[in-house]
Amino acid sequence: MMELLTSPQLFWIPLAQIIGVNIVLSGDNAVVIALAARSLPPAQQKKAIVWGSGAAIVMRIVLTLTAVALLTMPYLKLVGSALLLWIGIQLINSDDEGENIESSSNLVAAIKTILIADLVMSLDNVIAVAAAAKGSFVLLMIGLAISIPLVIFGATMLLRLMERFPIIITIGAALLGYVSGEMAVTDPAVHHWINDNLPLLHNILPGSFAVLVVVVGKLLFKRKMAATALTEEKC
Repeated sequence: MMELLTSPQLFWIPLAQIIGVNIVLSGDNAVVIALAARSLPPAQQKKAIVWGSGAAIVMRIVLTLTAVALLTMPYLKLVGSALLLWIGIQLINSDDEGENIESSSNLVAAIKTILIADLVMSLDNVIAVAAAAKGSFVLLMIGLAISIPLVIFGATMLLRLMERFPIIITIGAALLGYVSGEMAVTDPAVHHWINDNLPLLHNILPGSFAVLVVVVGKLLFKRKMAATALTEEKC
């Protein structure tokens, strides 16, 4: 361990690389956390951000240790892509009015959303972190531990911005759709066929999925609001 600490090439440079990778790659995760926590009361928001971020980082460590094997499994990214589409649509379709739902239930649901989304979105990210760690478990733990406050700060800042600019919610959900499309075209089961026959899908599908999330989410939300209004009229 002392040898690592006294050698920039073995410790400090790789550590800086890991932190840099996490800063760059944690933006979409911060979006998910902020979107999932936005409907909670302020006290619950803080808990969802802290617990969701911490659990997501721990899960990312586990993913990193098995990243190479995971990313070679066919159809895994396609399943992840479908999950991410669903999460993006539900985030737009979710009702901001949570008065009729217990806070504890909201908190648990928010943390579940954070974990599922981070699991899906980390499949690609962990490869970069694992490469920067150069096989050092100590570097991996330290680098990811340092990244926790970065994710928490990013999610907290986004929550404040969402209160002032609700359009960020739609943009964030569209980002999930875009990432979903990128995952789908790079799945080992289909990416060779796509490269040989329909390479344009690499450019078309992410944008199409982003639009799909927004359109379907908005339609479902409008339908839900119409059904709620009709029920209130009958009462």
